[in-house]
Amino acid sequence: MRKDVILGSRRFSNYWWATTIFIGALGFLLAGLSSYFQTDLLPFTHSTELVFIPQGIVMTFYGSVGLFLSSFLWLTIIWNIGAGYNEFNKSKGIVKIFRLGFPGKNRQICLQFSIKEIKSIKIDIKEGLNPRREIYLCTKDKRIIPLTRVGQPLLLSEIEEQASEIARFLDVVLEGA
Repeated sequence: MRKDVILGSRRFSNYWWATTIFIGALGFLLAGLSSYFQTDLLPFTHSTELVFIPQGIVMTFYGSVGLFLSSFLWLTIIWNIGAGYNEFNKSKGIVKIFRLGFPGKNRQICLQFSIKEIKSIKIDIKEGLNPRREIYLCTKDKRIIPLTRVGQPLLLSEIEEQASEIARFLDVVLEGA
């Protein structure tokens, strides 16, 4: 049996961006509200000098949007969206792919296949400004299921090694794209 744990939203970069956006958005919102109430809500600035229309209202809008975005990022971190595992069990002849999604009816996504249904393991590598290095499970009925996590691409050597290990373990062909 082989089990690969997949990291979800609880990554340093997500914590960083959620915190940074929250601090920036709170600053914009308080600056906009300071211009409306003519009271400095931010101690290190003179936001009362801003004219509420148009500057203050725009800053209030940007601050509100930023707080909503920050809240969304914090909720994805709390719910750990995308986390899960890939389990390859030769003794049972089953491949199980499990991921966590957003709360609701389909919070837990669990795909299960017989090893006999698997045609190949495919590597998709695209370099450039937005590089993509992913491993896919290809079934005989032409379904393509991603096995790697979303986010920062793994090193080329890691992807190739991981894909070849899975293909060897399942005794299927390794394809390149």
